[in-house]
Amino acid sequence: MATKGCIKCGSTDAATKEISTTGTGLSKLFDVQNNKFLVVYCKNCGYCEFYNKEASLASNVIDFFFGG
Repeated sequence: MATKGCIKCGSTDAATKEISTTGTGLSKLFDVQNNKFLVVYCKNCGYCEFYNKEASLASNVIDFFFGG
């Protein structure tokens, strides 16, 4: 049976942030931030997971993070 909550500390208090990063090659050379990620993190212990922003929605990612 799957437990709900952070896999590190069990807390159910999570939040999300968006980040952008450069890739490799010319995008790195010219500092073009073309990779976008959604970061889901535990507010209690700081554990985080990164998800490709184009492939996920915030609510679905949080459900996945908590084993829902």
